[in-house]
Amino acid sequence: MKIVHLIVGLGNPGKKYRNTRHNTGNMVIELWSRNLGVSLTGRRFQSRNALTVLHGKHILLLCPDTFMNLGGKSVRACADHYRLDTEEILVIHDDLDLPVGRIKVTRSGSAGGHKGVLSVVKHLGSIQFPRIKIGIGRPRHEESTSDYVLSPFYVDEKQIMKNVIRMAVEACELFILEGLEPAMNLINCQNLTN
Repeated sequence: MKIVHLIVGLGNPGKKYRNTRHNTGNMVIELWSRNLGVSLTGRRFQSRNALTVLHGKHILLLCPDTFMNLGGKSVRACADHYRLDTEEILVIHDDLDLPVGRIKVTRSGSAGGHKGVLSVVKHLGSIQFPRIKIGIGRPRHEESTSDYVLSPFYVDEKQIMKNVIRMAVEACELFILEGLEPAMNLINCQNLTN
């Protein structure tokens, strides 16, 4: 069986981090797996994962069980096992430079200071992999950036983020079923704060 795509949601393991901004990638994979009726019970590749089929296309949903700055090890092990090219790997992660309510699908790019993406770049030896960036905005108060990303969303953002996570799942499905360009065209113009 040929895996068509590896879909990775970046985050940190454990209940302590479950609902934090830095776990937005995990949240997308967890919602999508529930929608598809599969459980992330696989334990290979230092991850929680599930192999499933979407309209005849085999995909692997994966949440690394390493901490964020080591997530690339899990991605690389899985990519090597299934002999995946970098363009067959979609990485979902939080982005400080996008406001809450925005999602951006991209073809490639630098890590932009994101330690999880940096780890994936380092272990794949390439920046040429598609991403879904989910806006988490910047701190409103006096929090440090590290405290901010490891904290839950503000109360007034929580409903927006539920809608964002749902739309990110749609973006994943569009990417698999129709390709990167249609996903970019449909998703990148959306603003879910409106």
